[in-house]
Amino acid sequence: MMKTKVYIIYFFTTILFTTNLFAQKVLTDATLVYNISIESLKGEKQISGGLNGAVLTLSLTKDKSRMEQVSTLGVETTVFDTKAGKGFILKEYSGQKLMITTNADNWAQKNQINKNLKFDMEAGTTSIGGYTCKKATATTSDGKNYTVYYDPGVSLSNTSYSNAFPQLNGLPVQYELQSGNIIFKYTLSKYNSDAVLPNKFDAPKAGFRTMTYEENQQLKRGD
Repeated sequence: MMKTKVYIIYFFTTILFTTNLFAQKVLTDATLVYNISIESLKGEKQISGGLNGAVLTLSLTKDKSRMEQVSTLGVETTVFDTKAGKGFILKEYSGQKLMITTNADNWAQKNQINKNLKFDMEAGTTSIGGYTCKKATATTSDGKNYTVYYDPGVSLSNTSYSNAFPQLNGLPVQYELQSGNIIFKYTLSKYNSDAVLPNKFDAPKAGFRTMTYEENQQLKRGD
């Protein structure tokens, strides 16, 4: 009887230890910084391009996201509040400043490609920048190849931001989009879980020409 009790205690202690050992760290608030590079499959490690050397900073809370991409071409910022169902995109290029307002339907349309990707998981792990990552690959509907390396030990509570991969339960450490012979690569350089200030998600009150997402799409098509 005594041996049975000892075994039961050992069994449950082992379960608790294993659960704690593999517990995933979930980030409600987070700031992530990605370095962007453009590479060629023809042997050139770095090729010229406006996005080469650009930096993408992602600020997240449970319901809000802000992505700011700074390159030699200019600055583009995307903000969305999933709870309120609205947001905006700021484009600052060549002295022009444009604000495009978005609603929930616009957001779903804009991000449907990443959301609908069907990933194949590869066995084993890869070390990238000190993170132990799993590898997943997918192909977009227009034939582009996606590769994502993610850390399963960390996850984000907000999985609806631009460039999110909700199918992958982990932190995207590096993701690559191959289009033809060109690879656009985003590599995580640092992140922290400090609280993000609410004013990070405020829209500018002046200085930008404003249009709706639909108006901007019509402008792109030349309607």
